[in-house]
Amino acid sequence: MKKVVFIINPFSGIGRQKEIEKIIRCEMSPNHWDTSIVYTEYKGHAKEIAAESIGKFDMVVAVGGDGTVNEVGGVLIETDTVLGIIPVGSGNGLARYLGMPYKIPKALQVLNYFERRVIDTIKFGNFNSLNVAGVGFDAHISHKFAKRSKRGPIAYAQLITKEFAKYKSSSYRLTINGETHEWNAFLISFANSSQWGMNVKIAPYAEIDDGLIDVCVIREFPKYTAPALLFNLLYQSMDQNKYDGYDVVIKAREVKLTHNRPFFGHVDGEPVCLGNEVSVKINPSSLKVVVPPEHLKQEQNLLTPIIEMLPEISVIKQ
Repeated sequence: MKKVVFIINPFSGIGRQKEIEKIIRCEMSPNHWDTSIVYTEYKGHAKEIAAESIGKFDMVVAVGGDGTVNEVGGVLIETDTVLGIIPVGSGNGLARYLGMPYKIPKALQVLNYFERRVIDTIKFGNFNSLNVAGVGFDAHISHKFAKRSKRGPIAYAQLITKEFAKYKSSSYRLTINGETHEWNAFLISFANSSQWGMNVKIAPYAEIDDGLIDVCVIREFPKYTAPALLFNLLYQSMDQNKYDGYDVVIKAREVKLTHNRPFFGHVDGEPVCLGNEVSVKINPSSLKVVVPPEHLKQEQNLLTPIIEMLPEISVIKQ
């Protein structure tokens, strides 16, 4: 009999967690799992619960979005406790990369199988990133989005549309693999997996267990080329864009990023404040996570995020 605790963030995503406790009780095998359920009450609470669970539980499951997964998984780095994920957030970047089903009963079936994989994590200054960290436009959006009461992918898309035209690129200095570059960048991502979330792939060739960071730089570009950029992000072809020269992807183990003033960043979509210099390092083979067996993997395509948004669209129409 193994022990599992589900840490549920009742505020993430668009409320798919309402019936989660009942589904957990139905789907988790009572012959194999001694199941506990805890709800978070404030930001950072998931981290506290996860820390208290180390050594007491075989698996700690984050039920929420990328922020909840980061809080829980960040605490479990370099321990024997295994991270499980039930993706009910807006982007679900790491869960999508791993192929976790987005329907809760199927995700719970995956946890019952308890198939594990050891993955890398990224140290981003004083913060841990399991998926993607960065600075620039996506960090700007994460800080704006954190202040909004309305959640979900539609609210996120509306904010991006509003902020895109007026956002200005900024100058950064990066030392990568011993070489120093100065770029005027729209955004810089440090990718452990391939995507931010919602199937939008910033680093299509990233591998989560290769001991490397994919440093992805989108330099300043004419705003009228944005549709082509979005097409490349959605169709995993950032290396094949026709506007050659505004994006760069370099694999590295360690990066130093410098700006002329303190700047905003994000860690797995969660806003953080940085100084004017940050060190980025890979932490190889540092986290154990449950992954789906082949027959339960969620196929990811362009329609998947649209299908997931249908309930939210229906609510808006009403």
